[in-house]
Amino acid sequence: MKVIMTIVALLVLSGFSRADNRTDVSLKWKDKATQESEIHSESGNLFQKLAHHGPAIENEWMGVRIYFDKKCALDVYNKQRAGLELAGASWYPTEEQQQAGWGSDQYKVGPTIGIGGVRLWDNGNVVRLDPVSMRTARVRKEASFSQIEMLSEDVPYKGGTVDILIRVSAFTGIREMKVEAFALCDDPVEFVTGINYWETTDTFEGDQYIGTWGIHPEDVAASPQAIGAAVFYNPGDVAKTVRTDSEILLVSKPTKMLSTWIISACEKEAGISRQRFEQRCAESHLNR
Repeated sequence: MKVIMTIVALLVLSGFSRADNRTDVSLKWKDKATQESEIHSESGNLFQKLAHHGPAIENEWMGVRIYFDKKCALDVYNKQRAGLELAGASWYPTEEQQQAGWGSDQYKVGPTIGIGGVRLWDNGNVVRLDPVSMRTARVRKEASFSQIEMLSEDVPYKGGTVDILIRVSAFTGIREMKVEAFALCDDPVEFVTGINYWETTDTFEGDQYIGTWGIHPEDVAASPQAIGAAVFYNPGDVAKTVRTDSEILLVSKPTKMLSTWIISACEKEAGISRQRFEQRCAESHLNR
């Protein structure tokens, strides 16, 4: 990940203004236009009450949201052309907007972890970040990058409780987004991350990445299209890989922090095809 971090450092040191920032965030109630910086819920479930179903972030090439409910899954918004769209079209552009070149919700999460979502692992079982005493979403936009966070407090785990923070960061000029998970507790935990897949998608893997390509069984987009998605990871952080009938899961070694990178693209983007997407993944992981 040295190349990515070097680029980020240069962007920060170069004194980018907010006008140069090609990332954005959004956190708001469905019935209000006002953007919030932080929203709390003791129930841990504001899925139906928030726009985007949770905090959302974007760069020029894709958007990502964290579901504000027991799943805490990560979902992708795919774009046909480079540009920022959350403010203009939210997560669900009209059919007319999509036909005019706007992006769309092509990715299907369902009950899965999505792309790079975070959960816990306990003796062979996946543990969702639920129930909680409090769940909090936060967003921030800086000079050259943006971040969204989800904090789940007092999650039952191995006879006690833990606080888990998920953070997604988007950087100007970089297609990939960084996903971090923090265990805010005394003892290390075993995280679970990974990627989901369907009968209509194919999977592929490399030494430091897992990915999918194909059409997701989603019924929101005006015209379904093949999309690529991948998660890049450090093999030294992973204890084992588990494949289920809908997910490729990466189980971490005991730790208090896990970091991955995610990427997505759709076939309607200029220069994108299955072959080129898989090639990009194979080449990109060498930079990490």
